[in-house]
Amino acid sequence: MNRIYKTMALITVSGLLSSTLLSGCQLQISKTTNSPSSPSATTVTTEPPTALPAVPPVYVIPDIPIPTAPGTAVEENKKALIDYSNMQDGYVMTKYLEETDKQIRILLTIPDGTEYTYRLASGGGFEVLPLSGGDGEYLIRVFEQVEGTRYALALSATISVELVDEFAPFLRPNQFVNFNKNSEVVRIAAILTVDKDGMMDKISTVYEFVITQFEYDHELAETVQSGYLPNLDLVLERSKGICFDYAAVMAAMLRSQGIPTKLVIGYTGGDYHAWISVYSVETGWIDDLIFFSGDGWSLMDPTFASSVASDELWEYIGDGTNYSAKFFH
Repeated sequence: MNRIYKTMALITVSGLLSSTLLSGCQLQISKTTNSPSSPSATTVTTEPPTALPAVPPVYVIPDIPIPTAPGTAVEENKKALIDYSNMQDGYVMTKYLEETDKQIRILLTIPDGTEYTYRLASGGGFEVLPLSGGDGEYLIRVFEQVEGTRYALALSATISVELVDEFAPFLRPNQFVNFNKNSEVVRIAAILTVDKDGMMDKISTVYEFVITQFEYDHELAETVQSGYLPNLDLVLERSKGICFDYAAVMAAMLRSQGIPTKLVIGYTGGDYHAWISVYSVETGWIDDLIFFSGDGWSLMDPTFASSVASDELWEYIGDGTNYSAKFFH
C-alpha cells in the first residue's frame, strides 16, 4: 500500500492507574450472536475503493475551531490549572504546573455520574478535555500519584455547563482526537471531499478511504501500553493501526469538515473497542444503526469493516446489540 499525502487528601484509586482506553482491540467475532436479517455481502459496498487522486485537486483547508485557554474563568493553585473559560463550547483545558516524575491523572465526572480518566504530563502544555455529557454539572479533579495506586488530590473544580449546542464537544480537537489546521489528516480530508456537497457524501467518502487504505496492526494490538494515544498523522503515514487509531483518524477527518463525530469507547462482546458515531442533517445521529447498504445504516465501525469479510461483518454488527458504548470523546 502506498504511503499517503488540586490541603491534599490521600486516596487509593486503582482505576487512576489504568487508562479508559484500549490495550489493543480484539477482532475475534463470536459466531453465537443472534443475527437479524442483514444485507447480503454483495450489497455492502458497490463503489470501488476510495484512494487519493494522482494529481491533488484544488482544495481549501477549512477553519478549525481550535480550543483556547484565555484565562477568564479558571481554578488554579501552585500545582495545577483548570481553564473553563470556553466550557459553553464543549471543552475545558488543564495542565499540571509542577515538574514531577509521578503520574498525573484527571477524573472528569459528567452529569450522569460517569467518570472519565485522563492522563496529564507534568510541566507540560494544556490538554483539551471534552465535556461530552451535555448540559449540567461537571466535577474535574486532578490527582498526583503518591506511591503505587495511592493518589493525592491536587486541584478540583465544579462547573455548571450550558453548551451552545449538542455538537460542540464533537467538532473540536481534544486529547483523544488531536489535530489542527496543519495536520495531514485535515489536508487529506479536504482533498477527498473537494467535490462532495452533502454531509452523507463526505461521510461515506472518508469512511471508504479509511477502511480501504488502512490495515490492522496486529503487532501494535499485542504490545500497546496503557495510556496510548494516537498520533494521527503517523497513523496516516503508516497506513495501519488499531481500532483506536482508525476511529480517531476518521473522527478528526470528519470534524475538520464540520461534521459532528463522536469517538466512542466501549465493548464489543467482552472486549474493549473503539468506533464512531456521526451526525448529518439528513439522518441525525447515527448511533446504533457506518455505511449505507441499500436498505439501512449500520453501526460505524471502521476497524471491523476494514479487517473482516463482509458477510461476517454483517453477522456480527447485526442490530448493534453486540456493541455497548461507555465513553464519548
